[in-house]
Amino acid sequence: MVKFILKIFFTAAVILGLARLLPGVHIDTYWTAIVVALVLAVLNAFIRPILIFLTLPATLVTFGLFLFVINAGIILLDAYFVHGFKVNNFWWALVFSILLSVILSFFDGLEKQQEHKSE
Repeated sequence: MVKFILKIFFTAAVILGLARLLPGVHIDTYWTAIVVALVLAVLNAFIRPILIFLTLPATLVTFGLFLFVINAGIILLDAYFVHGFKVNNFWWALVFSILLSVILSFFDGLEKQQEHKSE
């Protein structure tokens, strides 16, 4: 549970940093970023698998590139639900989702590498 909470806080920090870096993404406060991270976790856990299943033919035809569209849609859905988080359009959501995924994957890989070294 502690690991989940720390991951939410770290994700919120990355979200806030990306919102300051990208002109098409706006976020009010760090607390809003925490809410965005929580809602994103819920959407990724419940809605994303359903969308992936329903769009499986499109994902296969595009060799997986349609997953980028799903990720951007999840970000736009998050912006719809969270007051204080705004994404100007689909393209900013796409850039934001790609950068967020890359940064979080990088640090997740570092964490797993550190766990492997400690064993």
